[in-house]
Amino acid sequence: MTSTALVTYPLTVYFDATCALCVAEMGAMKARDAAGRLDLVDCSPTDFSGGPAPREALMTAMHAVDASGRVLSGVGAIRACRTAVGLPAGGFLLDLPLVGALADRAYAGLARNRYRLPRWLVARLVGRGAIAPVTCADDNCRV
Repeated sequence: MTSTALVTYPLTVYFDATCALCVAEMGAMKARDAAGRLDLVDCSPTDFSGGPAPREALMTAMHAVDASGRVLSGVGAIRACRTAVGLPAGGFLLDLPLVGALADRAYAGLARNRYRLPRWLVARLVGRGAIAPVTCADDNCRV
């Protein structure tokens, strides 16, 4: 994982809006997006067919496509979102082979278990006041 190529904006971000953590994180990103660099797309509807990958892949890991058509996924997509809104992206630490590989594995584990996270833990992971308003029914949450 490297950050050698610069991301061009806008950045179209495909995320799962049935996931409380995903909604909270994207809500926090959008709230900080004063420059309008992020376009958020909910890929959770079962009939969703757009995007840079099949729906199954989009639901397994967050994906982002920059204005030049470059596709990022997982940790790379998160780093691009954070950079777009002026947050530290992890910089050189995530570019280190061992740290980058560990971050990718941690992301994959978190993504696999995201529906099991209690809302209080989601609030702590994202930060106080960062949770976007959501409504939930039958364990499915929407912005």
